[in-house]
Amino acid sequence: MKKIVTEKAPGAIGPYCQGVVHGDLVITSGQIPVDPKTGFVPEGIARQAEQSCQNVGAVLEAGGSDFDHVLKTTCFLASMDDFAAFNEVYGKYFVSNPARSCVAVKTLPKGVLCEIEATAEMK
Repeated sequence: MKKIVTEKAPGAIGPYCQGVVHGDLVITSGQIPVDPKTGFVPEGIARQAEQSCQNVGAVLEAGGSDFDHVLKTTCFLASMDDFAAFNEVYGKYFVSNPARSCVAVKTLPKGVLCEIEATAEMK
């Protein structure tokens, strides 16, 4: 197993890494919408979904994969009222329509509105 480390995605805020490569799989940790350069969290679900997707993409790239090779995602929303707006942004990145779970949770780290994790195969 190899840990993924990239400055293009936010660093871990706990005892975990941004992702791992194991065999032919790239597995990301959940990516919240924190800008890795500024630490800023944008307002609104659309902008937060965009940043979370960009962060997932950065971890996938650092691990040797990309959005086209994603097999499964798990998405966490602070409110299912944001489901449609989240899907609109998500669909621009995950065009291969991987398997997905999407659930509402009580709270997310830093009070964000969404978090995305992915499992992908190597390119």
